[in-house]
Amino acid sequence: MTRDPEARAAELRRLIEEANHNYYVLDAPTISDAEYDRLFRELQALEAEHPKLRSPDSPTQRVGGKATAAFAPVRHAVPMLSIRTETNSEPEGALNFDARMRRELRLGDDDPLVEYACELKFDGLAINLRYERGVLVQAATRGDGETGEDVTHNVRTIESIPSRLRTETPPEVLEVRGEAYMSRPDFERYNAKQRANGGTPLVNPRNGAAGSIRQLDPALAAQRPLSFFAYGLGEVRGWGADNRDWPATHSGVLDRLASWGVPVNDDRAVVHGGRALADYHRAIAARRDSLSFDIDGVVYKVNRRELQDRLGFVSREPRWAVAHKYPPQEEMTEVLGIEVNVGRTGALTPVARLKPVFVGGVTVSNATLHNQDEIDRKDVRVGDTVIVRRAGDVIPEVVQVVADRRPSPEPPRFNILATYPACPVCGSRVVREEGEAVTRCTGGLVCAAQRKQSLLHFASRRAMDIEGLGERLVDQLVERDLVHSPADLYRLDLATVAGLERMAGKSAANLLAAIGKSRSTTLARFLFALGIGNVGETTAKDLARHFGRLDELMRADVERLMLVPDVGPVVAHSIADFFAEPHNLEVIAALRVGGVHWPEHEGAAVAAGPLLGKTVVLTGTLPSLSREEAKALIEAAGGKVSGSVSKKTDYVVAGAEAGSKLTKAQELSVKVLDESQLLALIETGPKT
Repeated sequence: MTRDPEARAAELRRLIEEANHNYYVLDAPTISDAEYDRLFRELQALEAEHPKLRSPDSPTQRVGGKATAAFAPVRHAVPMLSIRTETNSEPEGALNFDARMRRELRLGDDDPLVEYACELKFDGLAINLRYERGVLVQAATRGDGETGEDVTHNVRTIESIPSRLRTETPPEVLEVRGEAYMSRPDFERYNAKQRANGGTPLVNPRNGAAGSIRQLDPALAAQRPLSFFAYGLGEVRGWGADNRDWPATHSGVLDRLASWGVPVNDDRAVVHGGRALADYHRAIAARRDSLSFDIDGVVYKVNRRELQDRLGFVSREPRWAVAHKYPPQEEMTEVLGIEVNVGRTGALTPVARLKPVFVGGVTVSNATLHNQDEIDRKDVRVGDTVIVRRAGDVIPEVVQVVADRRPSPEPPRFNILATYPACPVCGSRVVREEGEAVTRCTGGLVCAAQRKQSLLHFASRRAMDIEGLGERLVDQLVERDLVHSPADLYRLDLATVAGLERMAGKSAANLLAAIGKSRSTTLARFLFALGIGNVGETTAKDLARHFGRLDELMRADVERLMLVPDVGPVVAHSIADFFAEPHNLEVIAALRVGGVHWPEHEGAAVAAGPLLGKTVVLTGTLPSLSREEAKALIEAAGGKVSGSVSKKTDYVVAGAEAGSKLTKAQELSVKVLDESQLLALIETGPKT
């Protein structure tokens, strides 16, 4: 039976408007991006097929979102329009855009290739910054494209946005348009803090950015770390007489903004022709998961402004630009069941078994639920419809439940301890310690699941560095009952190893040689290899430096452990509990009998060194030192190496092709060193 087009159009408008209101006004998204796009495209197609259904108030005729009464309205001098989306998410979609531009410009096969500006499509909140004579006077959201919200006080909390342009000759009026966003590391840190303080974590970085900008209290907005990238202009007046100093290309505009201190992303390019656009799309797709912020596609713009003027606009979109999206990283699906995976430390991690769904370029059938607290907070139940998010190569996660799609009668709540009183792998008792979010198996090394992961961790490069001992070999060693603990590795002989699948005599000899080589190690590596809860590589180094001898560390109580820099009560209890377990002491004794050894020294109760208490960030390629060598030198001098730049960073060591970390250091006035200056600093210490 064919649906009535008029009724369907009305239904689609209602669904889209409801989604817009929930996302932009209430900051509480209820459907995924992919579903929103599908609804929007269906309405567009319906109106194209039945033009009489197209009305001025249709979502297809304006940009979604309305200003809330809580903020003063701002009328945009130049409308903030959206751009067309290329529905073919494969690289070939770039060729479609180029072919359309050539037709619109009436170019023949023998005419030159069209020049394009390529940039990332950031996943945040569109913002208009108004500068008058170089001074930031107003910031506004997109709103409905014609009228937005005045969010000046909140935007001023974004440290990367300059309050004054770095130029002696600014335009009389310059509106900079761009995206406010929350980086993935900032998002994770904020959510970790919220969970620790009993607060509500954010749904995703984009919603976090939208909610931060639209906080009524700027002090609360400042607690949510945001960043900004510019991608275009709004109103421009007095950029030289008759705006004659306005660059002739879009890429030139971005270069000029960057020179004036406005953040502009470096992952942009000027290319010629459709094939170059497709290459850019592929290159960014390969790097997408490694970016520190979310994107959902790339944007192509005809670079020369004179050609943009010739192409003009159609409806709500410029003809000369297109957003070429990647497959969505959020989708809706159904929870078919909830099971647990047992990890290296015995943690039982709940996993939702899903009705398979295509997300972010792959078919997803599992998603992590993290722990019981997260299950309770999100109220995930078997049979629920949920929004699933995939970011990076890690297992996808359930973002939220679509409550109005819950089955009736309501499914029961899920509880790990009630469902799994015993470990599903070894049958040992399962417990959840007071104050811990994690539910654990008590089986330790008798649990095969923990044994495999413990062995893989023990052999990893930053631990004992046993080259060649990978997952397939560990599986065989455990499943054939040849290895019960790491100490058993040092009892293996050539005949046993050569008898494993895919292991010839030479391969077996190489593995035994690697095991033999690992007998000589350092105390820090050995401690890290043991897999003590909450003890990472840096903490292991601090413990080794502080105690010097393993026996001293093993005898230490919680109070003594807390004398180690950065070791708090949680870490101290984890260490003390580990060395209080008899089976752990037995394994350590067996490892020593097996020949594992390391240099020992008198402990340093107070760490010393010219970089004591200093935090250093490395970026770029140094002339003679590898990243690991530079890190080792800094740590030996008492310093700590961090992966990100903040106000607490003391030095940034920059080499060739230094990227955004160097820019961030310059913005925060953090001292920047080259390799020779770092070596001199380690030699002589900071000048006072």
